[in-house]
Amino acid sequence: MEEHDATNAYQSLSQTTAVDDPRWAFGTGVEDVQAEITSPVPDGVDPADLAAYCLMLGDDALICSHRISEWVSNAPELEEEVALANTALDLLGQARVLLARAGHVEGLGSTAGSAGSAGRGRDEDALAYLRTESQFRNVALAELGDELDFARAIARLLIFSTWRLALLHRLLGSRDPVIAAVAGKGVKELTYHRDYAARWTLRLGDGTDESHRRMQAALDAIWPYVEELFRTSDEERRLVEAGVAVDPAQTRAEVDAVLDEVLAKATLTRPQRPAIGTIGGRGGRQGLHTEQLGHVLAEMQSLARQHPGATW
Repeated sequence: MEEHDATNAYQSLSQTTAVDDPRWAFGTGVEDVQAEITSPVPDGVDPADLAAYCLMLGDDALICSHRISEWVSNAPELEEEVALANTALDLLGQARVLLARAGHVEGLGSTAGSAGSAGRGRDEDALAYLRTESQFRNVALAELGDELDFARAIARLLIFSTWRLALLHRLLGSRDPVIAAVAGKGVKELTYHRDYAARWTLRLGDGTDESHRRMQAALDAIWPYVEELFRTSDEERRLVEAGVAVDPAQTRAEVDAVLDEVLAKATLTRPQRPAIGTIGGRGGRQGLHTEQLGHVLAEMQSLARQHPGATW
């Protein structure tokens, strides 16, 4: 059996894997989802740091999922609409687990780490629909709009999925059981997301003169937000030492290798654009966002805010 190469964007996805447990729910693959969400905080880990980290990973997935879902009924072909919708649903599933874990952990307070503690934090819906812009912890790349330019949507997905896949590969050994479970499922999903984006990048970049021009322009527009992906927050530094998190800076070599491979085969040029997305060293991880996040939240949160507490 061919050894898996995480840096190869074109490796076959048909490798033999265990069949997903039919009890899969909430994206974790365990029989009792709530029991896993309420697992004790690992020894030596600050609950506030763990909650913040789950928000970071969860918000990245939630906001990017919403952006991708904007292509439903707008994709150039029905097949692409289905593919993008499924991609958005994969990320939404990851977000649900991570936000549920963040809400539970933030409510533990001084009882964190004790088995059976119920926690009194916010639930996943409250975290998704009732926070303001400054309370979100996603990177700017996730919130960028694409103006329904398919090339720009592909450029964003290529970079986001390559980076997130590199992170989740390294989080398979996280000491937090929920983060490890999300990583276990997420690496399969993100391998497909990355492959899908890479194939479209190749098709557009090495296609007609017009498709090449638009794909290059899309990369040029997205590239200034890449640098933020490799910045390390204070919470991440502490959690890396505790064996829970991954330093995003450690993924850079892998991400660069994948992107260089894809761009070379697509006859595209790696953009040389100055980094943006942070002010005074602060960015999305510290709640500082582009003006585009406000538009995302206005749409995503409108129904929940108009009908507080409604269920259906």
